Amino acid sequence: MQDTEKTVLDAADRLVEAFARHDVDAYFSAFAPNATFIFHNLDRPLRSRAEYEAEWALWETRDSFRVRACRSSDRHVQVMGNVAVFTHGVRTELEIGGEPLMSEERETIVFERDGTGAWLAVHEHLSRAG
Repeated sequence: MQDTEKTVLDAADRLVEAFARHDVDAYFSAFAPNATFIFHNLDRPLRSRAEYEAEWALWETRDSFRVRACRSSDRHVQVMGNVAVFTHGVRTELEIGGEPLMSEERETIVFERDGTGAWLAVHEHLSRAG
C-alpha cells in the first residue's frame, strides 16, 4: 500500500471511529465546512457541514438518536492527486427513541488534501446495502 493511500485510510479510520463512539466534535471536524452529504434516509441533500450538524442535533433532540458502534469493511481507496475516493461497507448499531437499530449500508467518502497536507472529507454518500 502506498503512503498516500495509508494516510487517506487513517483519515477515514478517524472519521469512522469518531462516529462509532458518538464523538460529535471529532466526527464533524473530519469534514470540510463546505462538505456535502447525500443520505438515503433524507429527502434532500445537505449542502454544508453546518446543515448536517443541524440535522444531527435534530435527530438527537427529536429522536434520541445515539450511535452505539460502527464497523467498516470492504475498504477501498482511489487517489487522484489531491482527491481520494474511499468506499466501504458500514454496519452501524444505533439507538433511536431508546430502541436498538442495526443498519447495513455502503458509503462513499470523497477526501481532499488541504494546504497543510491533511485529508478532509468533502462529500459523503450513504446508501442501503441491498
